[in-house]
Amino acid sequence: ANIAEEVQMAYRNKAETDRRGGFADEASASTESDIDETLRRLVGSLGKTPREVFDALRGQTIDLVLTAHPTQSVRRSLLQKHARIRNCLTQLCVEGIAENERQEIDEALQREILAAFRTDEIRRAQPTPQDEMRAGMSYFDDTIWNGVPRFLRRVDTALRNIGIDERLPYDAPLIQFSSWMGGDRDGNPRVTPDVTRDVCLLARMMAANMYFSKMADLMFELSMWRCNDELRARADELHRQSSRKYAKYYIEFWKQISPREPYRIVLGDVRDKLYNTCERARQILSHGVSNIPEDQTFINVKQFLEPLELCYRSLCDCGDKLIADGNLLDFMRQVSTFGLSLVKLDIRQESDRHTDAMDAITTHLGIGSYRERPEEQRQEWLVSELRGKRPLFGPDLPQSDEVADVLGTFRVIAELPDDSFGAYIISMATAPSDVLAVELLQRECGVKRPLRVVPLFEKLADLQQGPATMDLLFSIDWYKQRIGGKQEIMIGYSDSGKDAGRLSAAWQLYKAQEEIVRVAERHGVKLTIFHGRGGTVGRGGGPNHLAILSQPPNTVNGSLRVTVQGEVIEKSFGEENLCFRTLQRFTAATLEHGMNPPVSPKPEWRRLLDDMVAVSTEEYRSIVFQEPRFVEYFRAATPETEYGRMNIGSRPSKRKPGGGIESLRAIPWIFAWTQTRFHLPVWLGFGAAFRHAAEAPGGLATLREMYDEWPFFRVTIDLLEMVFAKGDPGIAALYDKLLVPGELRPFGEQLRANYAATQRLLLQVAGHEELLESDPYLRQRLMLRDSYITALNACQAYTLKRIRDGGFRPAARAAPLSKELLGSASTAEGLVKLNPSSEYDPGLEDTLILTMKGIA
Repeated sequence: ANIAEEVQMAYRNKAETDRRGGFADEASASTESDIDETLRRLVGSLGKTPREVFDALRGQTIDLVLTAHPTQSVRRSLLQKHARIRNCLTQLCVEGIAENERQEIDEALQREILAAFRTDEIRRAQPTPQDEMRAGMSYFDDTIWNGVPRFLRRVDTALRNIGIDERLPYDAPLIQFSSWMGGDRDGNPRVTPDVTRDVCLLARMMAANMYFSKMADLMFELSMWRCNDELRARADELHRQSSRKYAKYYIEFWKQISPREPYRIVLGDVRDKLYNTCERARQILSHGVSNIPEDQTFINVKQFLEPLELCYRSLCDCGDKLIADGNLLDFMRQVSTFGLSLVKLDIRQESDRHTDAMDAITTHLGIGSYRERPEEQRQEWLVSELRGKRPLFGPDLPQSDEVADVLGTFRVIAELPDDSFGAYIISMATAPSDVLAVELLQRECGVKRPLRVVPLFEKLADLQQGPATMDLLFSIDWYKQRIGGKQEIMIGYSDSGKDAGRLSAAWQLYKAQEEIVRVAERHGVKLTIFHGRGGTVGRGGGPNHLAILSQPPNTVNGSLRVTVQGEVIEKSFGEENLCFRTLQRFTAATLEHGMNPPVSPKPEWRRLLDDMVAVSTEEYRSIVFQEPRFVEYFRAATPETEYGRMNIGSRPSKRKPGGGIESLRAIPWIFAWTQTRFHLPVWLGFGAAFRHAAEAPGGLATLREMYDEWPFFRVTIDLLEMVFAKGDPGIAALYDKLLVPGELRPFGEQLRANYAATQRLLLQVAGHEELLESDPYLRQRLMLRDSYITALNACQAYTLKRIRDGGFRPAARAAPLSKELLGSASTAEGLVKLNPSSEYDPGLEDTLILTMKGIA
């Protein structure tokens, strides 16, 4: 049903495009995401010159950071079948298709549906970080690899349509990709230094293979004999040196190339080095060493691009620029975008782990405990060591397993090529010493080109303190010189929402960005903000272009990093058109935000929202953290304790064993409430905030003014309305009835009353009679899904009851699926074989997992 809906949406968009000559974007209420339309609007309606637009695009950078968690819950085996089903449905939408061809497509469609039906949907083993990396990198081979040059050609066309007869330079950093897969070790003991090394080498092999596979096509295309003197001299030299020692590995051009084909000679040498680059990485991965000298490989992107640039210049000099701007330009753009490792790997570690390492060092040196020092003394000692050159420790440093892991990670960074890595991110950063400690550890472990260090401000208090933290950091002369006028900071949407509620987190994230930008400007530092957004609304998710356009003015400025979570990679890059639209949305929205910034909030709006947030935070925390019944109710009313059975990621659901809501990660926290369709983390606190505002004179009118005129507030309210449209307190009541002890059920009734009151107030603020009245198409889509999801919810609730209460046996009519599963000995035996380790009756655990996946 979801695939059919996606295809229908694509068909509807195309029909709308054909009708109006522009791009129809379902999710956009305020702007179009089409790059061509955005450029025309900037020049036509907003008075920008074509050159201003071109210069803005040329300097713009969007870095999409793929993360593993939460991992895509659907197995790759099924995703590939789903892609073929989607392709069949798309072909059936083509007008004028011949009857014979339609029959063949119908048969192929039935074949793929049957194959998917016969495939086990459940991932039976927990994925390793390497598995997660391979799954994430598969999207490059499937869609992103060809999607980037295709999109950049559309940008060229859009520029031409506004009067710029110049292509975007091949090395313009418009689109970049990074990854956390195999680098994010925050609370994940399975991501070790060895795993990070393996992932980097695997990525290098994949990249070299993808480039290598394209070389034969380029060599066939560039068959010309005319060239400039520079290329001729290079080709002659290579021809004399060539022994074709790799000929046995090639299918095409395996003999020595004719001297009358200079481009093929130069590209043949590129092919040889790509083969060596891949083989050297494979040998190091397998044996730790390689017999291929490094100088016979590509060491960096500049070295890789040099012969390609030589071919491009020669073609242009000989009057063949049209040929140069074909596949050669696309290939150069791919090299510039993906480098020698497809993505740059970010490293993420919790600040407390660095403190442990520093404490081990100072204790070994006999200068006391680093952990027990106040912040000022930590900074003073770290800066003095950074300014000096003496080594702090040798191989005799006593190390716990945790400290050895931290130091081992830095040694892997020092060992591997520089271009393998992006940023070093410090989660739970709270003070300047967190950043300085990482800088010192990089130096001590021999990192020749230190990674840029990025503090991640996650919890509400850390976001509030973030501007002061950065002000102190920028005031340190050593650090100011180290960063060279550029700084990146990351803001976390998930943990801040879990800490204080959605409204409080959204407003504090907004204010923190404004204040940190002002601090950076005062110190003459160019700031890039890295948005750690999740896939769901409760974790900061939502339509990408609206999220960008609702950011504070002057906080994007053509430089943006944002996470693409594992759960939404398929929706963003799972198919060629999806990939194209994703790149287009990010590019168009980032450009528009910089050239046509959103309005700044009025002072009275700020005052009202500050008051609302204080009330919202108080209500949220009073229930989630202070209400003594809450934790027990949460674990009874939701499948939170069963979350780990899905095997959807390598990372534990908690940062530390034991504890309450504080130790639970944001992903299972949001996941559990999504399963019961109650979505408490999203709406809790809004009701109290709305009531507080409505009670003030003119408060409701001010809220409606904010909704009509302020993009940030409108997006916040619209996303909340969408979540209410997806919710159903009646389903949550069913879970309560079956799973919650009698003494806790009145608490659940209180929460559902709060839900209903918040929804009524939301409609008043938005000026709507019913949910989603301004988006009837989305409302219709949700109504169509309701019957499927309601059935899954009922099945899940009864399954949870049977799992938790071994003596429970529902009536046959209440749970026909259970009767079907247990009524056949052969069916039960087959289920046991599929899941032999299950401690429950045949089919129970699988039923639970399948309902979780379906509802999510």
